Amino acid sequence: MHNRRHAQTGQRVTIDMHRWWRDAVIYQVYVRSFLDSTGDGIGDLAGVRAGLPYLKKLGVDGVWLSPFYPSPQHDHGYDVADYCDVDPVFGDLSEFDLLMTDARRLGIKVLLDIVPNHCSEEHPWFREALASAPGSEARARFHFADGRGPGGSEPPNNWHSMFGGPAWSRVTERDGTPGQWYLHMFTTEQPDLNWRNPEVGAHFDHALRFWLDRGVDGFRIDVAAGLYKHPDLPDSPDPEADARTRDSVNPLAWNQPEVHDVWRHWRSVCEEYTARDGQERLLVGEVSVPTAREHALYVRHDELHQAFFFDLLSAPWNADAFRKVISHAMQDIAGTGSTVTWVLNNHDQVRTVTRYGELGTEGSGLGAARARAAALLMLALPGAAYIYQGEELGLPEVVDLPDDVLTDPIFRRTGSRARIRDGCRVPLPWSGHASPFGFTSGAESAKPWLPQPAYFAEYATDRALADTHSFWHLYRDGLQLRAGLPQLGEGALRWLDTQPGVLAFVRGDGLVCAVNFGTAPTPAPVSGTPLLSSGPCAPGVLPGSTAAWWISDCTNP
Repeated sequence: MHNRRHAQTGQRVTIDMHRWWRDAVIYQVYVRSFLDSTGDGIGDLAGVRAGLPYLKKLGVDGVWLSPFYPSPQHDHGYDVADYCDVDPVFGDLSEFDLLMTDARRLGIKVLLDIVPNHCSEEHPWFREALASAPGSEARARFHFADGRGPGGSEPPNNWHSMFGGPAWSRVTERDGTPGQWYLHMFTTEQPDLNWRNPEVGAHFDHALRFWLDRGVDGFRIDVAAGLYKHPDLPDSPDPEADARTRDSVNPLAWNQPEVHDVWRHWRSVCEEYTARDGQERLLVGEVSVPTAREHALYVRHDELHQAFFFDLLSAPWNADAFRKVISHAMQDIAGTGSTVTWVLNNHDQVRTVTRYGELGTEGSGLGAARARAAALLMLALPGAAYIYQGEELGLPEVVDLPDDVLTDPIFRRTGSRARIRDGCRVPLPWSGHASPFGFTSGAESAKPWLPQPAYFAEYATDRALADTHSFWHLYRDGLQLRAGLPQLGEGALRWLDTQPGVLAFVRGDGLVCAVNFGTAPTPAPVSGTPLLSSGPCAPGVLPGSTAAWWISDCTNP
């Protein structure tokens, strides 16, 4: 234990330096796209279990599993019909228990994805609400409201769905007449729960304990800044801004102050289990808020342990932009006593190889080089890091999926491909030279739920493991070095003076990380051969689009 003063308030914060999650590297498994054990073209829990040795070899500390609960799959499991079971397409509870047993044996932590902001239209509660009258207790678990205009024909307010279109849908009452409207900040099949109703909190208490009793190590919380809506459901002052991007934040629907009470309670539930066996359970939130200071409020000592810091993911490939977001995170978030939770990819975003390269192609040499450099930078930063499946293979975004195979509800609601997420969710290639690339155990003619392009052969796991210069080996080597350097995930960093377009910092343990964001080589900030680099790197020179690590015993390299 040691003390640190908060960067903003000056108050002393006590930090336990031995909590596993503070510097953990967690691998995000998008279950339906990881590995299929049944031959139906959809990944499942048995596939995850079969892949655990691969993840152990990579060197991650834990896995986060996307939702596998019973669901009609309108949003690929984020529309949950039952929070305490397994959808048959993914297996059953006995298969989940086997997965947990293998994960414990391998020393891999397991986090589940929980979705408290909304449920499925097939959840028993919502079915009951539709069958009940306006003003009933069943409807009070959701946001039902009378419409505006003649005969209530217009939505109760002007809010937009995050997936396009209005955030309200009208129901037909039991007598067949048009009735009330219900709120859904995502798809129509995902009604928002009313967290001002105590039944909702009790429902999730039960779900948390159900899975904690089965041995899980924590939860990734979907839409963690959501849950509470303004009690009066007033019009948004800027509905067009709310609708402009998927990640925009309607201040009346997100980041309401009452949400922090939920996280304090959930933290107390986790600490109750921690007290039983000394193994700390983790809460990591998907928190989309405008500033790092607002983000920091979610990771105070009695709330979430972690919250994804998306500013690094969204930063353009620019040294000044990266330095700015890293500095803000270290000042405002790490200052709370928590550590920053870094992420470059996830199941909702264009993959780095494409994002940093030439969008519209299956990846470019420039995009791949930048993605490799960004990975080393992330792994050198103080805090925790999350890796999205396929990131360690250097997979690009699949940008040319035909319209008739797209499954993202954003495409269905908007008719636009601009923000769809299917391209980063294409099933992983494991082996072979043609689809399904070992993803499914079915016949060669078996089709993965999303088609894999022919060029995925270049990224198959068996090839990556055999090629010592591959993305996979870069990630594995970075993770091994990170694990061998004491407290690499902890502490602060100090920026070094560099050439324009170069970002360099030194850690307290002597690690120096430098990234050349330009395309031309520059002098390296440290002499000698790098300990690890994202590309060929001669002593004294840092090539363009390259990152490198050095160990220095100098106090001022």
